[in-house]
Amino acid sequence: MTMLTGWRTRAANLPPILNAEEPKGPWGGGSGGEDGGAGPRNPWAVPPGGRRPASAKPTALDELLKRARGGNGGGGGGFGGMPGGGSARALWGSGAALIAGLWIVFTAVHAIGPQQRGVVTYLGAYAGTLDPGIRVTLPAPFATVRKLDVQKIRTDNFPVGDAENLMLTGDRNVVDLAYAVRWDIANPQDFVFELADPQQTVRDAAESAMRQVLATTTFQQATGVGRTVVETRVAEVTQEILNSYKSGVRIQGVSIKQASAPARIIDDFNAVTAAQQEAVANLNNAQSYAGQVVARAEGEAAQFNKVYEQYRLAPEVTRRRMYYETMEAVLARSDKTVVETPGVTPYLPLKRATPLPPPPEQQAMPQAGGGQ
Repeated sequence: MTMLTGWRTRAANLPPILNAEEPKGPWGGGSGGEDGGAGPRNPWAVPPGGRRPASAKPTALDELLKRARGGNGGGGGGFGGMPGGGSARALWGSGAALIAGLWIVFTAVHAIGPQQRGVVTYLGAYAGTLDPGIRVTLPAPFATVRKLDVQKIRTDNFPVGDAENLMLTGDRNVVDLAYAVRWDIANPQDFVFELADPQQTVRDAAESAMRQVLATTTFQQATGVGRTVVETRVAEVTQEILNSYKSGVRIQGVSIKQASAPARIIDDFNAVTAAQQEAVANLNNAQSYAGQVVARAEGEAAQFNKVYEQYRLAPEVTRRRMYYETMEAVLARSDKTVVETPGVTPYLPLKRATPLPPPPEQQAMPQAGGGQ
């Protein structure tokens, strides 16, 4: 009897939360334990045979449970052994308010960057587009916001990796083409709701436009100076296709990085190219020669017109002059043989003649001067 009284005295000094009925604790009743009970001993119970040391400090869990119950006193237990009463309801209310506040802050307040736009949907339906800044909407799941970077330039490369990208040109040649398409978002609403896979849609439209343009372009134009025309035309056709889809995508440009014959026929292609270049060179030489002949003929015709004008003024003189000039031009480049008729004395070279003596008058004058 004395032992039972002591046990009750010790149980009265326990913390209120532990002063509960035996079967309600998660570790079994208070009468079990090492003294012969069926279940494990309560870890917060006083060890058998004595109280806790007076100097032992309460644990953090003890302090939490004490504040939850509003001090040492309190009513009965709450849900799952937790404290109940007015204090418990206030604690649960504070926790619920905190969770609701965090939920609203993270789902209803949106920071939209300068390069972004926010597409808002209310229960799945489009409700508007948010401009840059701090914007507030209804919390999730009533409203959702999808942020899109409308200033980012996206680039799609064709083909992906090092694979071949063979296309047929208008002159029935095969070209291995590598190019890139640059695009951005022009209309966030259409971009989100009109396209299931925007990037794949852009790729399909760009490839279709490239094949369409090359079908009207020769191989030389696609691989040479006509690249700029092909790039501009492909960008225009791709934009037309995407506009028909209401895609909200704007094509910034198309750039051809490589355009050449396939690797497997590069030798044959080089031979054909060399032959074509030789044909072009021969054609240019023929045209140049033809131009020279025509120019010379035109010059001779102009000269003849001048001579004809002179002939009309003096026919006999002009005819004789033309004869002399013609004979002079013909005989100037040929050997000449002179044939003489009989009875004509040829030219005989004369020897140098001796000087004649002076006249007698000149011979007599010096003699007369000497006698005087």
